[in-house]
Amino acid sequence: MNKAVRIRAGIAVAGTALLVGGLTACGGDKADAGTDGGTGKADGGKAAAETAHSPVEAVKAAYVKTAAAKFAKAELSIVGADGKTTGQSGTKGWYPSSHDVILKSEKPATRSIMIGDMTYTGLAQPRDGKSWMSMDLAKDGKPGVRLNDDPAEYLAMLLGQEKLTHVGAEKTADGVDAEHYRGSLATADLLRADESTKVMEEANRRYLHEAVKHITTFEVDLWIGKDGYPVRADTVSTDAEGTTKTTAKFSDFAAAAPVQAPPAGQVVSLDDMNKETDRKLKEADKTLRDAGLGGLDLGS
Repeated sequence: MNKAVRIRAGIAVAGTALLVGGLTACGGDKADAGTDGGTGKADGGKAAAETAHSPVEAVKAAYVKTAAAKFAKAELSIVGADGKTTGQSGTKGWYPSSHDVILKSEKPATRSIMIGDMTYTGLAQPRDGKSWMSMDLAKDGKPGVRLNDDPAEYLAMLLGQEKLTHVGAEKTADGVDAEHYRGSLATADLLRADESTKVMEEANRRYLHEAVKHITTFEVDLWIGKDGYPVRADTVSTDAEGTTKTTAKFSDFAAAAPVQAPPAGQVVSLDDMNKETDRKLKEADKTLRDAGLGGLDLGS
């Protein structure tokens, strides 16, 4: 999933997880006309089975259960528009969006913590005895808008999407028994997410719609496990910057430790680091000028 913008809270509704927990390997399309000589019994049974496999109802049930869990373990592999592969491994949280993950790329791995709009990046070398750098993603007092690649977010994007189809019961590539759903959505579809199901809080729905409006096409394969939680999402997302392919695997719902900020005494802000850097450059510039060496030309 592309970089961009994200979500907030959900409501736990008792019993809805049973809609997913009881899924079998039936088709998910609308029922045909009766085939039992006019009695309607066989047709009614088929309709009931297909209702149980309704992608809209399955995603709705999974979303409600997932939203209540708050945290899960996540493993992500992302191929960006530039063709480079990055990864994330750790904990994802939602409402508010958060993470505590190891970021993997061609550069040395880095630990990143995010809670709402505050991010904390582990420093390779401590700065003045502090091992974390903080940065506020809010702009002009307004919350930052971005996607978090968490399981509740993936489900939220699919709420009420009639284009989602039920592929069938199968094992994921990791050997997990799950129901497989597939869909291909455009911007207009994403901007209608949850408009018919109405299980998100209004503020979270508005935030989601703002976060996805840059996406032109979104292709997804989603697997929901027997316990009603999403276990895997493979997505292909396209926007003005290009196409991003993401494989996201989730586990340990409600069992993963909550994301927590680093100790305040271990954190230096990006602004303070920049101010300190500017101060040191000015000192160096003065030293060079006093020595008649022309200075650093800091104004250029």
